[in-house]
Amino acid sequence: MSILSGKKILLGISGGIAAYKTAILVRLFIKNGAEVKVVMTPDAKEFVTPLTLSTLSKNPVYSSFTSDDEDQTWNNHVELGMWADFILICPATANTLSKMANGNCDNLLIAVYLSAKCPIYFAPAMDLDMYKHQSTKDSITKLLENGNILIPAETGELASGLIGKGRLAEPNSILSFIESDILKLLPLRNKKILVTAGPTYEAIDPVRYISNHSSGRMGFEIAKKASDLGGEVFLISGPSNQKIATKSINLVNVVSSNEMHKQVMKHYAKADIVIMAAAVSDFRPKDFSNKKIKKDNIQPKIELEKTKDILFELGKLKENQFLVGFALENENEIENSLKKLKNKNLDLIILNSLNDKGAGFGTKTNKITIINKKEEKTDFDLKHKSEVAVDILNTIMNQINV
Repeated sequence: MSILSGKKILLGISGGIAAYKTAILVRLFIKNGAEVKVVMTPDAKEFVTPLTLSTLSKNPVYSSFTSDDEDQTWNNHVELGMWADFILICPATANTLSKMANGNCDNLLIAVYLSAKCPIYFAPAMDLDMYKHQSTKDSITKLLENGNILIPAETGELASGLIGKGRLAEPNSILSFIESDILKLLPLRNKKILVTAGPTYEAIDPVRYISNHSSGRMGFEIAKKASDLGGEVFLISGPSNQKIATKSINLVNVVSSNEMHKQVMKHYAKADIVIMAAAVSDFRPKDFSNKKIKKDNIQPKIELEKTKDILFELGKLKENQFLVGFALENENEIENSLKKLKNKNLDLIILNSLNDKGAGFGTKTNKITIINKKEEKTDFDLKHKSEVAVDILNTIMNQINV
C-alpha cells in the first residue's frame, strides 16, 4: 500500500508539451489514495485542459488569482500552500524554474510556491539545449540550495525530435521517486507494527453477548500515527465504529477473543513492534446456546470461563519483538501495572486510571502513565487520543533508538 495514501498533493503545472503527462500523474496519485489539487500557469492550459484535470482530481483547477465565475472569488495562494502535504511542480519549464529560483511572482503557481512551507518537488522538462544551458543549471542549483527536491529529467526522444536529456520523467517514475523520498525520512520505515483495538464480543446465545465499553479509538489512533511514521501496520480490531481513511493500514476485523487470539498469533512472528490496545474480554460463557434463551420467571445462570490471556502468551513467545501492553486500573494502579509488566514480559506498560476524568473507555481524550522495564515512570497530561498515540510511539522509538 502506498505511503501516499491520505496525502494532500498540490500539483503545479507549467506550460510545456510534457504537461499532457500530468493527467496520467493525477490518476496515479488518486489511485494510490492521495487527494490532489491542481494549479496551472496560464500557458499550461494550452497543453492540457483544466476540465480534464478537474474531472480526474475531483477538485477545481486554479490558474489565476480570481475565479472565472461572476463572483470573481479570490483564490488564496497562502491557503493552497498550507493545505498541501507537499507540492510537485511538473513539468517545470526553464521559464518556471527561473521564476521559482528568483522569486519572480507573476502568476498564481509561483505565488503558491513562494508561500508554501511544505516539501517542494520539481520535475524539469525541456529540450536538450535548453536543459544544458547555464541559466537552467543555475536555476536548478539555486532551487536545490533552497531545499527543493529535484526529480531528474530522463534521456530520450524530445518533442523537437532530438535525443538527449530533458525529457520529463515518466509518471510511474515520478510516483516511485516521491514514495521513496518520503519513506527514507520516516523513522518507522521497514518496521512491521501489530496493533490491536476495540472490545471483543463473547456470545451467550445468537443475540446476546458479554463485552465492555471499549470504543477502539485509542488503538485506531495508534495505528494511524504508526502508518504516518512509515510503519507497515496490521490493525486487528474487535467490533468498533472507528474508521480507517487510509489504505496503508491492513485492517483485520474480529469479533471474539478466540478470533483475536488466532489473528494476533498469525501476525506476531513477523512483527517488530506489538501494541496491544484491545480490551479483550477476560471471561466468556462456558456454554453457548444455539437458540435464544427465552425470558421467563426463572433467572438463567451463566457459567463463565476465562478467555486466553493473549498478552501473556505473547510475552512467553517473545523473541525480538518490542511488546507493549495496557492496564486499566482504579486501585493500586502503579503496583498492579508493574506486576503486569513483569509477569507478561512486556517492554512497556501504558497505565490508564479509571479515577482520571476524561481517560479510559468511550472518550476522545486519555491520560496515561508509561512505565518501562527499568520501572521508570513518565506521566502525561490529559490529551486527545491522537496526541496520546504520538506520545506512545515517541516513547517506543526512543526505547528502540529510531
